[in-house]
Amino acid sequence: MEQIRRMRGGAQSHLMRCTDGRDHDIYCVVKFQNNPQHSRVLVNELLGNRIARRMGLPVPRVEIVKVDADLIRWTPALCIEMPRSSTPCCPGLQFGSAHPGDPRRMTLHDFLPDEQLREVENITDFAGMLVFDKWLCNTNGRQTLFFRKSENGGALHGSMEKRDKVSPGSSPSPGGVMENERYSTVMIDQGFCFNAGEWNYPDAPLRGLYARNRVYEGVNGMEAFDPWIRRAKSIAGRALDEFAKEVPPEWYCDDFDALHRLLEQLLRRVNRLEELILDAKRSNRQPFPNWR
Repeated sequence: MEQIRRMRGGAQSHLMRCTDGRDHDIYCVVKFQNNPQHSRVLVNELLGNRIARRMGLPVPRVEIVKVDADLIRWTPALCIEMPRSSTPCCPGLQFGSAHPGDPRRMTLHDFLPDEQLREVENITDFAGMLVFDKWLCNTNGRQTLFFRKSENGGALHGSMEKRDKVSPGSSPSPGGVMENERYSTVMIDQGFCFNAGEWNYPDAPLRGLYARNRVYEGVNGMEAFDPWIRRAKSIAGRALDEFAKEVPPEWYCDDFDALHRLLEQLLRRVNRLEELILDAKRSNRQPFPNWR
């Protein structure tokens, strides 16, 4: 319905106001088919978020968003910028990742100081997301955002209260947010799963790790990853096929055989998850400071 602003990042996404057809506004970060990375990153985003959601990980609500040619024509900012030229965004079906809340009143952070980072409410989900990233061979570093629950508009997977109860002696901040309220995290940007547009699995020990080891301080051994590995192994080929059926064929140039091979390999890889985690542990970075 409306372009709000261009987002940072190589895919040149746009924050847009969308409608679900029932007079409900949804704010989505939209990636277009003709983004500079590859049209397949839209496939990776949809499949990756569906799989992560099935694993119980904190990922955004995702949608297939139709962007009409008229909106692009009347919105000059809806374009792909190249070094010496620009081209309008492609109309049609695009990938949309729902904003975690109303962007007019919600602040998102991609960095927290150490003290606040340790207190992130769902910090153990970083271990689960590493299992996911190793399984799907995310060749980018783990991208995540932090927010306070009371600012959340309900766009995330899972049930979250909209406002914490006020404890005795505490008082709201001027913006209505409790000053001692803990942050939560949402895991974003699955576009470089399956090695972006290459659709292969070039494993490397450091791939998929979050940039700061502090999020893995609770990892004392492989048992920290076991629940997530079991969830990954419980996802059958039938479920992956159902996810694949949601993907618009134009996102992968109607090459269903390539998509089928990708998912067949993914099913076989699930038995290598312990090995891939151990490779990360043995790396020079030593990402798990309390795993001896």
